[in-house]
Amino acid sequence: MRLPGTRYQEHGWEQVRKLLGHCSLQVFARAGEALLPAQADAALALYTDLMAETLSASARSARAEASGNSYGESVFELALSLLYELQARPADWVALCQVLAGEPSWRGTGAEALLRKKINDLYALLRDKVDADNYQAACGRPCSPNRMYAYRMLDTAYGDIARLFADWQTHRAQVGAILGRPLDAMPIEVRQMRSAAQCKGEWVLRWSASQAAFGAGPGPLHTRSKRFASLKEQPDKIAAMLAEIADYEELSANRDQEWASDANEATVWMDDLWRVLEQAPGAGPDQIQAAVADPLDDPTPEPDLDALPDADPEPAELLRESAAAAALSLPPSFMQLARAVQDAGSWTARLLHGQSLAVRLAVYLKMLGSADDSYPAEWRDPATGELPTMAQLAVLDGVSLPTLRKRRDGAIAELTAAAARSLPPLNATSMRPQAQKEAM
Repeated sequence: MRLPGTRYQEHGWEQVRKLLGHCSLQVFARAGEALLPAQADAALALYTDLMAETLSASARSARAEASGNSYGESVFELALSLLYELQARPADWVALCQVLAGEPSWRGTGAEALLRKKINDLYALLRDKVDADNYQAACGRPCSPNRMYAYRMLDTAYGDIARLFADWQTHRAQVGAILGRPLDAMPIEVRQMRSAAQCKGEWVLRWSASQAAFGAGPGPLHTRSKRFASLKEQPDKIAAMLAEIADYEELSANRDQEWASDANEATVWMDDLWRVLEQAPGAGPDQIQAAVADPLDDPTPEPDLDALPDADPEPAELLRESAAAAALSLPPSFMQLARAVQDAGSWTARLLHGQSLAVRLAVYLKMLGSADDSYPAEWRDPATGELPTMAQLAVLDGVSLPTLRKRRDGAIAELTAAAARSLPPLNATSMRPQAQKEAM
């Protein structure tokens, strides 16, 4: 079962539970009474450290490396993160200590089964608490651990009903009880139910009622437990929860497909679009509303051609730039040196004075390429002798790559518009930073 925000409700939980139980038994065998002192905080810290060490030692086992959920997390990763969730929720550990303190038999020979069960109960409850909290954060709707348990019960019920429907001839009597009528031929519902969304709440209630006669005991909605009291005789509520499970199942149906390539395809598409727009007159699709009949009505202010490039940024920004440059294996002072050699007299630099240096370099990279002879040495990556790549410039500017690309394209549009207003023609000569200086 998958629901928004949840990580522990899928196929891998059983292996996560077994890994945590196996490692916990080793930890209790090593530490023993030290895990049950009067000071529970110290015991939890010791347990967490020893568990992290034991889990890491098992990280290469087949169980630990197995898939834990459909989001790519392994059994080991889920077990380790749930361990740290326990450290953040000490009340659960205190409850375990109190239970074990009242059960002297857990220390005896052959008491592993009891200890394992208590640990399993601890992590099962913690799992539902964590997933319920994450569900609330993802959906903005309240969700308790008990509701998460109910979701899982209904998903299990749907799976069992689907199994019975698929083999209805063998289970004719129980399927008839679920549908509420005797069966003489294959029921149409067998073909119609393709997901939990088509599973009716009445069927779940009758399935639970039929378990006493056809299963191993009373169904979950027909026991004395009050856990599912709010679902008893509430078929509409059951159907709504099943529909939610089915909707998210459909929404996340591409989990096993390679979807990351979509971003690259979108980038290629945008590059093709801008290439077409650069070669053809007229506004792009996102500029149609901004088009005006009279240039006097254009809300975009004219650039101040006498303005100088921006001054050096604040000290905090300089520190960020230095750290970013070092992370890219560039000189820490790369941005300061590159900014110092800006050509204030260049037509391009004066026109784009409101843009950051990274955007200006991105414009040169797009218009002139990465290795034009006019670039000063301070603009070049020492490792390649060329301008930094778009990805490097985005890090230096502290923005995402799509944002930098959008700002670069906007700057190029400004240059193109300025050239159309009878300013110096936009070509390789007018673009070159040092060529402009020599021309002046």
